[in-house]
Amino acid sequence: MADKLIEDIPFSILDLAPITEGNNASVTFKNSLRLAQRVEELGYNRYWLAEHHNMESVASSATSVLIGYIAGGTKKIRVGSGGIMLPNHAPLVVAEQFGTLDSLYPGRIDLGLGRAPGTDQVTARALRRNYMESAQDFPDDVIALQNYFSPDNKNAKVRAIPGEGADIPIWILGSSTDSAQLAAHLGLPYAFASHFAPTHFLTAIELYRRNFRPSQYLAQPYVMACVNVIAADTNQEAERIATSFFQLATGIITGKRRPLQPPVESMDGLWGDYEEAAVRQMMKYTFIGDQKKISADLAYFQRHTQLDELMVTSHIYDPDARIHSYEILKGVQNQVLAAHSA
Repeated sequence: MADKLIEDIPFSILDLAPITEGNNASVTFKNSLRLAQRVEELGYNRYWLAEHHNMESVASSATSVLIGYIAGGTKKIRVGSGGIMLPNHAPLVVAEQFGTLDSLYPGRIDLGLGRAPGTDQVTARALRRNYMESAQDFPDDVIALQNYFSPDNKNAKVRAIPGEGADIPIWILGSSTDSAQLAAHLGLPYAFASHFAPTHFLTAIELYRRNFRPSQYLAQPYVMACVNVIAADTNQEAERIATSFFQLATGIITGKRRPLQPPVESMDGLWGDYEEAAVRQMMKYTFIGDQKKISADLAYFQRHTQLDELMVTSHIYDPDARIHSYEILKGVQNQVLAAHSA
């Protein structure tokens, strides 16, 4: 089988709905919709939002509500979760919510599922009150969701209405080999969070492909990975606007989280040697530069990973610069395709 090149695969977006310094969630949501509408015009494949809680910099805690807002303001791009953190929810509630979304926007909704709580343990307890699930419950909950969506569930005592019979692709999300094993066993598409958890990335996707079992949902393994991309007209400008991302990542490392900060001319004094090393290790799959550099770096990345789809997230303070970054990224594909057809 021929290698899949970077110009051969779909590009998609993971929006972490960043709250920027000096703004609020209302501004964030308007910026997200504007971005979704623009990337739809550019031909991106899907637009996902992620569930996080108790974080000053992330506004997508009510993920299914925000998915509805984005889907309602767009026409054809797929919209979904990257992901819903299943330990926080009863599978029936998720089935009803996404069944509702699918009824409103048929054929456009994805359901990506994660096994982590997407927050700290204290907040996780607040989310589920007296009922606490663990990662060990995750496979059973995924199967329960599949049952609720199945048209064969119509004679069960508990049914998801709406949801029953809905054709909603379920994705397994992960940052470890455990999630890869589960996705392979269930024959589901697999999305890896390499944008913040690079350590097990290559091992996990190889394990998934090797152990994949064809299912009624998927005949062949399908791998998508998320990476960080910050693109600008020049390498120097890209490095400058990337300092917002570096400040955010430093806050994660030090436990001093803040809204997404404006870019600075230098990170000197904002991180020490330890913080910088930790950030660069955690953000290994981060691509920063102009179109030429991004094109070369992503082409190399794709040759070594052979992804079926690339998902990109971009922590950029200025919403116009964020949109422009995605325009440059899409231009990478368009430029290569034009060269091939010339």
